[in-house]
Amino acid sequence: MPKNKSHSGASKRFKITGSGKVLRERAGKRHLLEHKSSRVTRRLAGNAEMAPGDAKKIKKLLGK
Repeated sequence: MPKNKSHSGASKRFKITGSGKVLRERAGKRHLLEHKSSRVTRRLAGNAEMAPGDAKKIKKLLGK
C-alpha cells in the first residue's frame, strides 16, 4: 500500500496537539487592520480550538 498524503492546504492551516485537539488561527487578522479597533485585533490573536464536528473532518484531511 502507498503512503497516504495529507491535504497540503489543511496542513498549513491546522495543527493537532499531543492530546488530539485541532487548533486554528482566527479569521480577520490579515489586512485592513488600520480600520479595526485594537480591542478586535487583540481578540483575534492566538489560536482557537476547532468545534468537535469540524475537528473530525480536519483530522481526516490530515490523515490522523
